[in-house]
Amino acid sequence: MHEEARAFVIGYPIAHSRSPLIHRFWLEQLRTMGSYDRLEVLPDALSEFVKQMRAKKWRGCNVTIPHKQAIMDLVDDVSPEARHIGAANTLWFDDDQLKATNTDAYGFAANMDDYAPRWKSAKTCLIIGAGGAARAVIYACRQVGIGSITIVNRTTTKAEKLSEDFDVQAADMTEALRDISPFELIINTTSAGMGDISPLPIDFKSAQSAAIAADIVYAPLNTQFLLSARAHGLHTVDGLGMLLHQAVPGFEKWFGRRPKVNLPLRRLILSDLGEPT
Repeated sequence: MHEEARAFVIGYPIAHSRSPLIHRFWLEQLRTMGSYDRLEVLPDALSEFVKQMRAKKWRGCNVTIPHKQAIMDLVDDVSPEARHIGAANTLWFDDDQLKATNTDAYGFAANMDDYAPRWKSAKTCLIIGAGGAARAVIYACRQVGIGSITIVNRTTTKAEKLSEDFDVQAADMTEALRDISPFELIINTTSAGMGDISPLPIDFKSAQSAAIAADIVYAPLNTQFLLSARAHGLHTVDGLGMLLHQAVPGFEKWFGRRPKVNLPLRRLILSDLGEPT
């Protein structure tokens, strides 16, 4: 590349984002000319930011809260994944067209492939939570052919809405978490167990011995959900790999090289999180 390719992550607030650590690691590792920075963009400035992107010919950006839905109305083309999930997190230029996609489902699936490859053969799945992350996880599970997906959420109406959008089942959260024996795959997409948020009232004693428990949270790395699942002998997958893998497609689109998620990158982010490496 003759000129330095510039990419960003935008959001409000944005200081917490670890995307610069990930992309700068790859830029250095692959000896690629480019830069990746944080940009704080207020909601009412989003349209102006997109105009600026077009004028300055930046390569693209990651998009985080609160812009992941609004950005879809400001681009030229939205991928089927982003439309289905209802949010976009990655923008890039293809010729003069500004395109948007969602890489969270890809990130989730790639992380599961790394640490629990047999997840693809599961026939039953319980997904806890009904937010944007749950939508991406449902999409990923559907893509690998998991037939029976049940959604539970503290606010039942949200689970019911999600069940309608994706044609999956909604269940009462208290009852489902009391007996998780029907499920081969149990996935937490909520922030339960983080900080002062109460852990989930889930009874892992009732789980199948071969069940897989996955959490998309990565701070803390070992959530109460995962610790409890592990204590009952379940195979577990933490959420850090999803964060790392979801960054791969964007980097490739902006900088022209496909990076790898490896142990040095994982250790870098763990160190930044204050976790043992």
